[in-house]
Amino acid sequence: MIEQFRRLLKDERGANLVEFAIAVPVLVFFIYGIFTIGLLYQANAGVQHALGEAARYATIFPTPTDDQIRARVAARKFGTGTGTLGQLQIADNNSGGPGTRYKTLTLSYSQATNFLFFQGPTVTITKSKRVYPAS
Repeated sequence: MIEQFRRLLKDERGANLVEFAIAVPVLVFFIYGIFTIGLLYQANAGVQHALGEAARYATIFPTPTDDQIRARVAARKFGTGTGTLGQLQIADNNSGGPGTRYKTLTLSYSQATNFLFFQGPTVTITKSKRVYPAS
C-alpha cells in the first residue's frame, strides 16, 4: 500500500493539464484587457480625427454654420461604436480687436470598460481645438 502511494506521488502524468488549466484563464483575461484598451485608443484616434476635420472645415470661406460643423464631425468619426459620443460644443469668442475672433470646438466621448471578469471604470476622452474662421 505504501509502495503504491509513493509511486502515485512520483507520477507526473496530468501535471501539464493542471498547469494549462491555471494559465489559460489568466492569458485570456490579459488578451481581452489588451483588446479593450485597444478599443479606447481607436476611439481616441477617431475623436481626434473628427475634431481635426471639423476644425479644418470651420476655417473655409464662406464660414459654415455650427450645424454644418457638427454634421462634419458626425460624418468623420470612427472607432466610437462601443461608447457614447457627445455633441460637439462650439464656443464663439468675438471679444477683442480684428483678427482675434475664434471658436473653440470641444468634443467628448465616454466608454465603459469591461475586463471580462469585472466591470472597469468609465473612461471619458475630451478633446478641444481653437479655430480661427475666415472672415
